[in-house]
Amino acid sequence: MKTVLSVLLCAIVLVGISLAPGAQSLLVPMDSSQKNHLKAYGLTYWALQEPRRFKADWLLNYRGGSFLIHEVDQSAEKAALMGVSCQPVGPSEIAEIYQTIERENMDRILLEKAPKIAVYTPPTAEPWDDAVTLALTYAEIPYETLWDEEVLLGRLPNYDWLHLHHEDFTGQYGKFYRTYRNAPWYIEQVKTFEAAARAAGFQSVQEHKAAVAARVVEYVAQGGFLFAMCAATDTLDIARAATGLDIVAPEIDGDGLTPGFQDKLDFTKTLAFENFQLVTDPNIYEFSDIDTSNAPVTPGSRYTAEQFTLFEFSAKFDPVPTMLTQDHVAQVHDFLGQTSAFRKEKIKPSVIILGEFPGQNVAKYIHGVYGQGTFTFLAGHDPEDREHLVGEQATDLAQYPNSPGYRLILNNILFPAAKKKERKT
Repeated sequence: MKTVLSVLLCAIVLVGISLAPGAQSLLVPMDSSQKNHLKAYGLTYWALQEPRRFKADWLLNYRGGSFLIHEVDQSAEKAALMGVSCQPVGPSEIAEIYQTIERENMDRILLEKAPKIAVYTPPTAEPWDDAVTLALTYAEIPYETLWDEEVLLGRLPNYDWLHLHHEDFTGQYGKFYRTYRNAPWYIEQVKTFEAAARAAGFQSVQEHKAAVAARVVEYVAQGGFLFAMCAATDTLDIARAATGLDIVAPEIDGDGLTPGFQDKLDFTKTLAFENFQLVTDPNIYEFSDIDTSNAPVTPGSRYTAEQFTLFEFSAKFDPVPTMLTQDHVAQVHDFLGQTSAFRKEKIKPSVIILGEFPGQNVAKYIHGVYGQGTFTFLAGHDPEDREHLVGEQATDLAQYPNSPGYRLILNNILFPAAKKKERKT
């Protein structure tokens, strides 16, 4: 019965759209009127895909960062099937929208081609979920997965956009030693990672992961778009700074630490962070003082805010950070992870802070340029599960179709589709 009603509803919507005189484009509003913000990204991605290749505008700061798809019939039908709110518009309405954008702190960015997406994820099942794959699946955006072998074989350039989530590039198995070292999944992970390191010709998992981290950074330097969440944000930079050093405790890898390793860290190799101190104790669930948890090196500085604030940028002068912060709210509920937020004093001056906890010297969401590419780091694990624990059931995004936190993820997924625009002076 529910399926029949859905089909009838779609038919009614399509009849209404087909009667709109002179409609040339489809406006997909992204303000509070949108029934399903997350699938709206999927609709826009679909429009950009082969064989359609419809052009679309991303209307920055216009009604929450709306989309204007320059085709009506097929796009309206797809929107109805996906449950996405939309409105057919003709030349006069489009002209009015453009005039509003020209007057206000808004801009329009042409979206040209659906980016090819890769998710770095292990081939074995792990007891946690990945917010980005949840978002991609729910929004009906296709992606491919790869792991260490594919990275070292040089396959990253085949993709426009790469995601890293709850990954540990330091070779410490996520610092789960104290709590889970006897758990079957942890024991199996150690065996799998050690075997993969040997097969790749490395003596340790740390060396193997460091080589993978180097390839990821090289991918960015050559023009790739990198997005990372949770532990992948800081462990990638830690692995880069510690290249050639042993920073893994003997309880984990069976040999000793490099003497004086802290003073030998090379911050010129990192993307976002500098001057951080490592936490090598395997019984402490922390990698460094980049994160805001009560690490022993910098105690007592845990932030207390329930929400973080998104910066409002000048759309015409700073279109990239504006794209990445498009949302229908200015404040987003916080969500934790192994890396929950970043201490500002550990962030390089060249990095742009997109979201922060005002008055607490703590950033949540950052972006930077490296070589020809870019990286964006969003701390935390799951935007709709504040304290996601190992083994918990994955979030059902059908219950959160208007999630502001998941919108930040999807902003990043569409970002590579944008036509590069010269900065105005």
